[in-house]
Amino acid sequence: MEDQHFLESDWDYCLVLDACRYDVFSEVYDDYLNGTLEKRWSTGSSTPEWAYRTFTDEHDLAYFSGNPFINDLGIPLNELKWGASCDYEWSASDHISNVFDVWKTGWDDDLGTVPPDSLAKAFHDNREAVERADRAVVHYMQPHAPYLSRGKGQKLKQIQKGIRKQEEAEKEPDGGNGALSALGDSIRPKVETRLEESELAQKAGLWLELDPADLVKNGTREAAMALYEENLRIALESVADLISELDGNVVVTADHGEAFGEEGVWEHHIETYIPALMEVPWLEVE
Repeated sequence: MEDQHFLESDWDYCLVLDACRYDVFSEVYDDYLNGTLEKRWSTGSSTPEWAYRTFTDEHDLAYFSGNPFINDLGIPLNELKWGASCDYEWSASDHISNVFDVWKTGWDDDLGTVPPDSLAKAFHDNREAVERADRAVVHYMQPHAPYLSRGKGQKLKQIQKGIRKQEEAEKEPDGGNGALSALGDSIRPKVETRLEESELAQKAGLWLELDPADLVKNGTREAAMALYEENLRIALESVADLISELDGNVVVTADHGEAFGEEGVWEHHIETYIPALMEVPWLEVE
């Protein structure tokens, strides 16, 4: 299997589907798009790792980001106190010429996420920036949870709120780095490591996004995958509409996949190199 070679490949526009598994994509994509599909191996099993290992130089891109980890705030991932939990000294603004924080401007409070149409709107509103850049990336949040038909997203909402709080803390005289904050920063990674080692804890995170009745009736994997596929289809409808307006080489891919119990893993985590997380679609659109 070929590595993803994201930046080395030939495209003018790349549409990234967050947490998109190759196998599910391969079953549904041709209801919306035509093209040549390959299975490729990502550079990371989560967005922070993928970004850190993909954008290593300075890149002239118009990057429309629905994912809060890729932002124009200038805060390195290892200092992002809510959600990143990594040692990567990387920030998008150091490597990408123009990042549009659609995760902020296009946020939907009812859904608890950034819907696909917000990405399309941001792209349309900034066509001059797209034309000036060498290439453009549109990074959709779907099929990543929260699941749009539920309309009660919690996990991404917490990350988004956490980043906003950190922005406010950066403006405080002491940068929000008192003794209590420093203690929390040292303890939190240890606690999160223990939790991520627990399959029950990983499931508990996913349960926030599911309907209890579906869990009882169908089980966690089946209930989650049904909503996951629905999220993907919703995203692909928007992707197909945007692609119809583009003139140039277009690729649809993903930053990483999503696990539903494979090898005891649920959702996605940094440096977890299993096929469910590392195998991503690479569709060269006709």
